[in-house]
Amino acid sequence: MRHRNRHRGRRGHIRRFLEPCLLLMLRMGKSHGYELSQAIAPFGLGEVDLSLVYRMLRQMEAAGLVVSKWDADASSGAPRRVYRLTEQGERRLSVWVDDLGDTDRFLHRFFDTYADRATGGGSDDS
Repeated sequence: MRHRNRHRGRRGHIRRFLEPCLLLMLRMGKSHGYELSQAIAPFGLGEVDLSLVYRMLRQMEAAGLVVSKWDADASSGAPRRVYRLTEQGERRLSVWVDDLGDTDRFLHRFFDTYADRATGGGSDDS
């Protein structure tokens, strides 16, 4: 039971990165929700429910980070809502990049310190 709760917590933390991943993918070009859900797989978020991707896209659109329109191109089958990054979305992505860079540096220091302690390096204050 305890392990399952920890796993669920980790998933929650990782899913918070859905917004920057979607913003980054949209920076590379306009896209629709299903295509975006497939494109973010290499980021290691695990299997992300498609409804979560669409919910995030709607929230991002309400916040002015993306805009969408229906693409009724007959060659692609049924009409799909296609999303595009806005200037405000570009600025938000830039903030994410700065914040994630800071987090990356912190985590590297944390893991380096942990590894140093685990191998007997550093002083023992106890």
